[in-house]
Amino acid sequence: MTGRATALVAEDEPMLARALVGILAEVWPEAAVEVVHDGIAAAERALEVEPDVLFLDIQMPGRTGLEVAEIVADEWPADRALPLLVFVTAYDEFAIKAFERAAVDYVLKPATTERLAKTTARLRERLEKRPSVPAPGEAASLCGQVQAILAPAVAAEPERIKIIRASVGNTVRMIPAADVICLEAADKYVTVVTASGEGLVRMSLRELATRLDGVELVQVHDAFTITARCT
Repeated sequence: MTGRATALVAEDEPMLARALVGILAEVWPEAAVEVVHDGIAAAERALEVEPDVLFLDIQMPGRTGLEVAEIVADEWPADRALPLLVFVTAYDEFAIKAFERAAVDYVLKPATTERLAKTTARLRERLEKRPSVPAPGEAASLCGQVQAILAPAVAAEPERIKIIRASVGNTVRMIPAADVICLEAADKYVTVVTASGEGLVRMSLRELATRLDGVELVQVHDAFTITARCT
């Protein structure tokens, strides 16, 4: 590749984010690194700035790193090479083997200079050899790999949501489920309406509605709006 490499770091723990960025500055000083602190912002910012590399925490507010990877692969421009993915995880060895099979790199928390030096060396090499546009079916293949990792979690009972992490401009607002007045489908998002304002959640209307805890929901208006009455 030509020009300066760009990387987006998604990590919700400020101290870990600072440590990761600090080590990257040491082992990959020529890279331009940006940080976001939740999954919603990670997906939105990745699609906006189209970085060369994504460092994704597995567990983040809003969306997991795996879900962000799936969204990015699904919506990435067809004329732009896909970003290289590095998952930052505290998962055990069994889970790491799954990441290896998905042809992505991983870094165990807490990240070390030695480990990130190896990661960035691998990234540099792959960026140099990466074509300017993805190969036919590459995005679909990446989606399939990520879905394979997600499958066990999807099969389990979804976690109930008591606090909604909604995007409001460039910030994340924590909305108690009991404060919801209604949910409205808005393109690929759900608008969460409360008495004090609105926020956006990157989730299907039906998924959010079925996972809200302590809220009675009444479907209206051709399934595009769900009105909430707290129990």
